[in-house]
Amino acid sequence: MTLSEPELRAAITRELPGVRADLERLVRIPGIAFDGFDHSHVERSAHAVAELLGGCGLDTRVVRAGDGLPAVIGSRPAPPGAPTVLLYAHHDVQPVGDLALWESEPFEPVERDGRLYGRGAADDKAGVMAHVAALRAYGDDLPVGVVIFVEGEEEFGSASLEQLLAEHRDTLAADVIVIADSGNWDIGVPALTTSLRGIVNMFVEVRTANHAIHSGMFGGAVPDSLTVLAKLLATLHDDAGDVAVGGLTSAGPAPVDYPEDRLRAEAGLLDGVSFTGTGQLTERIWLKPAISVLGIDAPRTGEAPNALVPSAKAKLSVRLAPGDDPRPRTRR
Repeated sequence: MTLSEPELRAAITRELPGVRADLERLVRIPGIAFDGFDHSHVERSAHAVAELLGGCGLDTRVVRAGDGLPAVIGSRPAPPGAPTVLLYAHHDVQPVGDLALWESEPFEPVERDGRLYGRGAADDKAGVMAHVAALRAYGDDLPVGVVIFVEGEEEFGSASLEQLLAEHRDTLAADVIVIADSGNWDIGVPALTTSLRGIVNMFVEVRTANHAIHSGMFGGAVPDSLTVLAKLLATLHDDAGDVAVGGLTSAGPAPVDYPEDRLRAEAGLLDGVSFTGTGQLTERIWLKPAISVLGIDAPRTGEAPNALVPSAKAKLSVRLAPGDDPRPRTRR
């Protein structure tokens, strides 16, 4: 039996309090997959997700590939003649960064102005619970087959994802994929994301000397690595802020645009700061490549001596336009 729209809405309303409580429980688990963090919390997170999926009647297991961190797969066969839908989310979260910038404890969910705050409350434990909410609402009347794949190291680069997909290919086979890990267009406005930019993370390291040397004795003739690195990074964009790296493609134009005042408010852009790049705002953030400097390893300013820095390292994030190929191109 298929639920009617009023029945489904009533079922979702009925299930939301429990979904909210389980979301808060997931948020309290600091499952950070980055190196240097306690990965036992990622294990806890995976098993908590497996328990939630098992409670929805799915055949559920925690899996990993090689040295990768745990993912969760849950499945329920399709009724005769019905398709199978693969639902994706991830249960790991980003590090919290500077605790002084948080208004509340990162892993203690708090509601403010109708929104739930806490690391992972949106990205992407809300995605996990959106799938769980749908399963709970349908209950035994699920009209399609379902496979749920909840990744455990998405925020850290999905290093084992390709191997996981290969090893569990038969289980993950589906007619359509729904990914619950993208933005909302606006509150109260349903939207489906049909394409996303890809990502390539990379590190750039500059070495100019085998040890630090006094800036008063050698500055002006001997280059320091930070200055060289800064000059290299400055070549990645043109004067308008568009990416200046050859070979990257764009996929515009976009069918809708983003109101400037809304984007400024939602991004927290400071007064006097201008947008970068050219073209529609939606084209810039959806359909064109972007390069960002995510971090630089260098002496802290309060501890930096009057010495030329012999090496400096930066982490870059390259966002590829939909349809671009992330594989290295052979130069001719």
